[in-house]
Amino acid sequence: MPFAKSVCSDLQCGRSLWPYLLLTYHCTVLKTGSTPSASGSAYLELVNPNATGPSNTNLKLSCTVHGPRALPRSAPFSPHMILTTHVKYAPFATKQRRGYLRDSTERDLGVHLETALRGAIIADRWPKSGVDVVVTIIEGDQDRSSPENQREDVWDIMTVLSGCITVASAAIADAGIDCVDTVAGGVSALVSTDATSPPTIVIDPPMADYDKIHAACCIAYLPTRDEVTNMWFKGVLPGSDATIYNNMIERALVACRNANRVVVNALKETIEPKNEVS
Repeated sequence: MPFAKSVCSDLQCGRSLWPYLLLTYHCTVLKTGSTPSASGSAYLELVNPNATGPSNTNLKLSCTVHGPRALPRSAPFSPHMILTTHVKYAPFATKQRRGYLRDSTERDLGVHLETALRGAIIADRWPKSGVDVVVTIIEGDQDRSSPENQREDVWDIMTVLSGCITVASAAIADAGIDCVDTVAGGVSALVSTDATSPPTIVIDPPMADYDKIHAACCIAYLPTRDEVTNMWFKGVLPGSDATIYNNMIERALVACRNANRVVVNALKETIEPKNEVS
């Protein structure tokens, strides 16, 4: 299974952001071809190396791509491919059991995911056809040992969306759908470890590990084209310094580039065995 660790090489950012330092914790595990019956598929796992037990913060996602396939005869003509995204938590994915019907959070994730992928897919090459991207959240980014997780629910969807974008990008590439670039998701957050510590900027953070989360930013990014296809920012920044907002976006782009390296390495390892057989 392809394995890569997200590492930020931009060490000088600690001086420009002081006292807003940069930290990263997650390791990313990505494997394509996890569902043979689908046109393309991928499995993504974000591992917290600081976890002390199996119940601590973790994120596991599975994505399947079905299509491109012809639209029904009753559907109106479309000169480009119709993209449909579906994001659903498994009933056991979070501490509070999820229902079988999608709620507002899952619908919001689906809308953001569709916006992020639409900017990468070359839809004009598949007229009057459709493709379905289905992401299943097997395990949410929560600390199951914590007695109270309502605060986490507000913020963990940022990390979930980032993972959905990355795993969907790998699955679409595995399906052989033409794209201008491999889109990758990344998150940066302004957090405090306790009530007395200064705010710190972290990338791809395990939200449950922090006492207070001031703001978070999730970006979908095309590294080769240097384009952003989707951005979601939520929270309140301390003070009126606009540079904090810009620095959070820059750090989220660093996380996107790290995730893109993982996607590229996973796709290379998928292609290499085929070349050896042929």
